[in-house]
Amino acid sequence: MNRHSAWVRTLLASAGVAAAIALAGCQTDGISQIPSKAMQPLSREMVATLEKKNMPVDSPILVRIFKEESELEVWKQDSSGQYAHLKTYPICRWSGELGPKVKQGDRQAPEGFYAIGPGQMNPNSSFHLAFNLGFPNAYDRAHERTGAFLMVHGDCSSSGCYAMTDEQITEIYGLGREAFLGGQKSFQVQAYPFRMTALNMARHRTSPHMAFWRMLKEGNDHFEATRQEPKIDVCEKRYVFNATPTAGGFSPAARCPVYQVPDDVVAAVRQKQDADERQFAHYVAQGVQTAAVRTGSDGGMHPTFLAKVNTNETYVSNGRKVASLPPQSPGGKATLVYLPNAPTAATAMASADTDTTSGVGARVASADGDGAIGTFGKWLGLGKSDTPPPPSAAPAAPAAKPAAVKPSPAAKP
Repeated sequence: MNRHSAWVRTLLASAGVAAAIALAGCQTDGISQIPSKAMQPLSREMVATLEKKNMPVDSPILVRIFKEESELEVWKQDSSGQYAHLKTYPICRWSGELGPKVKQGDRQAPEGFYAIGPGQMNPNSSFHLAFNLGFPNAYDRAHERTGAFLMVHGDCSSSGCYAMTDEQITEIYGLGREAFLGGQKSFQVQAYPFRMTALNMARHRTSPHMAFWRMLKEGNDHFEATRQEPKIDVCEKRYVFNATPTAGGFSPAARCPVYQVPDDVVAAVRQKQDADERQFAHYVAQGVQTAAVRTGSDGGMHPTFLAKVNTNETYVSNGRKVASLPPQSPGGKATLVYLPNAPTAATAMASADTDTTSGVGARVASADGDGAIGTFGKWLGLGKSDTPPPPSAAPAAPAAKPAAVKPSPAAKP
């Protein structure tokens, strides 16, 4: 059995895909349901990069997302068994403000820790390819947060998702596929409001989300200090990291049991946190300017994409400004994108490993609802569009602004 056949069978083995194919009345073994875009081998350039970095093609991966910088990182286990940075991708579009997703329709992209299994990979997405973040997770459910079908997908259009270009999501999807074939049961996505540096924490110190973000930073510190995927659990409505209960187990809303964290992990994390706290105090003492709590920008777009947008020809759809991202390859077509209401403050530009290739052929997502999907069947891409048709070039009357969403109660740091 070749690797592609193995991936097809792995994907079809998920209960969701198998059930949807059965409900659709498909009379095949399902292999023809998997489009070639989901089978595309990793590029020669990517394979060469993996070899250079001593990373087996099928070793586990981990994804990190940073909203404010509009960047998505893929990390991968190298031959030492530790995770190392593989590549940074500029995010084409994300929606909402900095801060967690709270309720259905608030246009917020999730923040937190999510596990992606083979059954969450969508080869039939109308947004080229996609994987479902699995929102709400145990932490989100403990806080009664609502929403569904929040994705990382292609097509550069977002309504609560993280939207990449088609070329980017093809490569990211392929890296996930190879990791699953290598035996990884699920890969972790760490979604942060910004890079969790002392400077950024000082800039955002007046945010009502700061207690929540300090908790996310703890998970970030566990990863950065150990270069291992942190084990995630939830108790007392908060995340705990690399914890093993001495008796019983973890329950998201219940009292935390007595638990232990390995001594070497505790020491490494504490060393990093002590250094960060000293830097944080220094920045505060120096009077580092605080960032606006709300920008009204409705998300962001990485500067490499924003610089290419034709802002001379725009129109309004669903009360939001639409512009055209020029084709980035010969014979390609322009990508229609909702513009942020104001430029985002990207505090960190793309790194040397950043992929700056833009994809082609997008639609503009609906302003209503979450993500790119309306129902389970549509999510699987079985013959129906994910969203309503894109807006026409004719200007439309502005839609009423959605009601402001109050932040959820602050989590314990």
